[in-house]
Amino acid sequence: MTRSGDGFTPRRTVLAAALAVTSATALSTTAAAAAEAVRPAARPARRAAAPAIGYHGWTSLADWRAGAGDGIRVEAGARPGVVISRPAGTADYTDPHTGTTAAWEYATWTSPVHTLPHPATEAIVSWNARTPAGTWLQAELKGTYSDGTDTPWYVMGRWTSGDGTDSIRRTSVDDQSDGKSAVWTDTFSVDDPASGLRLASYRLRLTLYRKPGSGLTPKVWRVGAMGSDVPDRFEVPASTPGLAGGRELPVPRYSQEIHKGQYPEYDNGGEAWCSPTSSQMIVEYWGRKPTAEDLAWVNPDYADPQVCHAARYTFDYQYEGCGNWPFNAAYAATYRDMQGVVTRLGSLNDAEKLIAAGIPVITSQSFLKEELTGAGYGTAGHLMTVIGFTADGDVIANDPASADNAAVRHVYKRREFETIWLRTKRYNAQGKVASGTGGVCYLYFPAKPTASQRRALQELGIR
Repeated sequence: MTRSGDGFTPRRTVLAAALAVTSATALSTTAAAAAEAVRPAARPARRAAAPAIGYHGWTSLADWRAGAGDGIRVEAGARPGVVISRPAGTADYTDPHTGTTAAWEYATWTSPVHTLPHPATEAIVSWNARTPAGTWLQAELKGTYSDGTDTPWYVMGRWTSGDGTDSIRRTSVDDQSDGKSAVWTDTFSVDDPASGLRLASYRLRLTLYRKPGSGLTPKVWRVGAMGSDVPDRFEVPASTPGLAGGRELPVPRYSQEIHKGQYPEYDNGGEAWCSPTSSQMIVEYWGRKPTAEDLAWVNPDYADPQVCHAARYTFDYQYEGCGNWPFNAAYAATYRDMQGVVTRLGSLNDAEKLIAAGIPVITSQSFLKEELTGAGYGTAGHLMTVIGFTADGDVIANDPASADNAAVRHVYKRREFETIWLRTKRYNAQGKVASGTGGVCYLYFPAKPTASQRRALQELGIR
């Protein structure tokens, strides 16, 4: 969630401690008592207002052919996608993070209009692509509001899988607003949901770039967006344990904390690396990993160099961190025959369906130390991986905010976990209203999922 309790704040500010875990001693007894003194009584669950969530993606040959291309060719095959056929033009781009200005050939693909089944207050775009050295892509969203007016074309990300001198620095774009909505790092958000204004429909546009005359091209296999209208709530309806009781997936365990102080240029390891550490765990669960050549740049004295690799290649140079949600999904999809999407789930029952089908879930949440028994810390924003459920329905999570790899597996109380993950409003350590993510998650899965995995994903609108 990118809304704060006091209005709108860029996500880098909202999650300044983010992806940031505070230590058990960060809040003194006096401060904790003061926070309790000013915190209003907990509010009852608002069962009448259910979250409206919908993901829609373009992935099939028919999907790509339904869009409008300029200089684009649709490639068939096992994974249909779009590539540059001929340049539609040439444009100069000045990289704000290097100061370098260069000319790039480009071609565009624009999706048909997608009408949201439930008009949305927020939208997050994610994509899966290959970008050879010297190529990159830009993803944009243009919407129509419920009052009939249109948004501008909002840039939702400029992305490349690499970071060499022959490419750009992957980046989000700040300061995008039309007075009705804005983009905060990776999330489109209506400024004033209480006004009733909503995003009714949208189109997505991909612009593929390459060096003039190179003949190389990005290829995009998936682009989609999650639109949601999650009601403001401090509490969420309690779910009843379902399909996945007693199932635990064999996900590798990696600690972010053993990387503390590593690579300041990629946000200094440790507490800042929860997102790439979680992403790497799931990539390796599916049997993929970086090659020795990929990892040759990492200091050989560092354990788990693949976590350093994930941090480097998810890093957003504008956000100045590794927590850009779509950049993590795009990173996961750089591995052989993998897909990644960013969406929201409506309940732990949705997560249970995925676990039952063998698909782990990376969740984003914020909480005080006392709100999650056994965590031992509080956080303004943190990613962890749901890998299963106990027979009683409690959550089994690989929590990278652990002292070492052996300590990563945790069992968290179901009711506490669903509250801190699914709520949109919370009280911070100072007793002030702050935001929650409303069920944001990353889902990574094979290009050819099993029949049960396909069914579980389709129930969430992902195909």
